Amino acid sequence: MLVALTLVASLLTAPAAGELTVPGAEKLISATLDDLTTAGTTLTGHTDPADWAGLHSKATVNPTGVPGTQLDGYFPDTSTGNATHGWNHDSQFVIRLPDRWNGGLVVSGTPGNREQYANDYTISDWVLSKGYAFAATDKGNVGVTFHEDGRRPGDAIAEWNDRVTQLAVAAKSVVRQRYGRPPARTFMAGLSNGGYLVRWQLENRGWLYDGGVDWEGTLFRVKGDNLLNFLPPALKAYPDEAGVRAAGFAPGSEFLWPFHRQYYWELTQQLYQKELDPSYAGAAADYDYDARRPYAAMARIGLTGRITKPLITIHGTLDSLLPISRDSDVYARMVGPHRPFRYHRIEGGNHLDSLVDVYPDRLRPMLPAFRDAFQELEGWVTP
Repeated sequence: MLVALTLVASLLTAPAAGELTVPGAEKLISATLDDLTTAGTTLTGHTDPADWAGLHSKATVNPTGVPGTQLDGYFPDTSTGNATHGWNHDSQFVIRLPDRWNGGLVVSGTPGNREQYANDYTISDWVLSKGYAFAATDKGNVGVTFHEDGRRPGDAIAEWNDRVTQLAVAAKSVVRQRYGRPPARTFMAGLSNGGYLVRWQLENRGWLYDGGVDWEGTLFRVKGDNLLNFLPPALKAYPDEAGVRAAGFAPGSEFLWPFHRQYYWELTQQLYQKELDPSYAGAAADYDYDARRPYAAMARIGLTGRITKPLITIHGTLDSLLPISRDSDVYARMVGPHRPFRYHRIEGGNHLDSLVDVYPDRLRPMLPAFRDAFQELEGWVTP
């Protein structure tokens, strides 16, 4: 009863949507919506389906009907790659505040180099239905030219971490304004590059969070396994199966390699090489990270495994972009047995749930595993 009365009191005293402020924001618009989930925001223009295309299976069933307030805006920035809303301004964010709040906040950065709505279908819909406020950032630079942002190698990715921190601090303030008290628990969640952000935040900004779920996060580290030293050998070896397996790609994932070779391996290698080692002018397949030694740039963004808050990592055994043996298996060893960490290897999981629609008898969707992990995190950190 006390919880219910507190909720009612916070709703009665909460400011109107137009009175909310986001600390540090240069631009802010607000809207009161009948449904904050993608079922509603797709119709009202408060999301962009192109941002989340390809990240979920068509068989996914999402909750709907979550009324509340949505805030869209951006923080000051000099780069202009994000064209959403016609703003042509990076560091855009979205914050969603459900009318029925459970006391929590989920913060997220986007996968790949997508814009701020990329987690709407996979993360936002579900956590909103549970009563969480939700905040996401475009990470400060988007698209295939993201690496052009900044002056030094590594600047663009380093900005990702800064923008997540900036949003987490601001979103906590917004939650306090809206509901009359700060969030009782703040979680971080993300997929791929968004998973990397979860890892980095819990290693370096743990005081902002109570825990996080890392869904197949990208492994950046100075020495040892990272995508710049397993993708080139795979590119050089393909289509030789033994050579690609030697690069770390799992036996049994061979049916996925042609797609990933065509659309992901070379592009990914080139983008991150340009970000971290822009003076290299050779072929992607010939890149030798250990010989090139772009250690200074990598050190600015690299992971250590020294998490300070509970983290659950999930990773598919058939991931054919970030192979599990060269990514999360390694990160689990970096974290070690004495930190608050749980690791779930998902048999048959791949990096893209949309491929489950193509191979329904061979792949397992990762989204249900993410939801299970999130609920596990709730039980782990909530008394």
